[in-house]
Amino acid sequence: MIGNILVTGGASGLGKATVTAVAKAGGRPLVIDVNAPENGVDHVVADLADREHAERAVRELAERGGGLDGVVTAAGIDMCGPLSAVPATGWERVIQVNLLGTASVVRAALPYLRRSGGRVITCASTLGIRAVGDATAYCAAKFGVVGFTRALAAELAGEVGVTLLVPGGMHTPFFDGRDERYRPGPDVRLNQPEDVAATIVFALGQPPGCEIRELVVCPSTETSWP
Repeated sequence: MIGNILVTGGASGLGKATVTAVAKAGGRPLVIDVNAPENGVDHVVADLADREHAERAVRELAERGGGLDGVVTAAGIDMCGPLSAVPATGWERVIQVNLLGTASVVRAALPYLRRSGGRVITCASTLGIRAVGDATAYCAAKFGVVGFTRALAAELAGEVGVTLLVPGGMHTPFFDGRDERYRPGPDVRLNQPEDVAATIVFALGQPPGCEIRELVVCPSTETSWP
């Protein structure tokens, strides 16, 4: 039994797949997203770029659920293009949602996770380890998530479990609406989000004192790994 698991970005993509996987494993998913989930799961609509909204959403769901046993920060956005061409507000929003939103959610959840001896699983990217052009905002944010998570694991050792998830490309709406040159080609192999979500549940289900510190889950032909 994995208990109450807070999932950001739980209305679509990897977050939605994680919600389904948590429920199948006997847990209770609790969702924060800018959109309401279609499956009727317990949720709060909030924008993670707004720290106060994010913190309030965490507290509301934790109190509603009677505590938290885990947090999965699956919410993420991108804005591709050369640094000189991406509007500053859009560039900064990528950092706010992906990096600062992750930190805000984890910070607000810590009192509950310390009480339960729970777990945090952050979602970085293979582009949090290997940089590419026209992705300065996303790489900056995901490199930040990698550093944040590794430091958090050291800080919370023995109190709260911390796992860094590094996924490669997946079949999700993440690529929708992009310029064609920033979308995977028809022959590119991507993972199913359900398969990645299964690794999240695996990490959540480890016995006390056993930590999955880092997980890299990517297609076998992933070009951004290693």
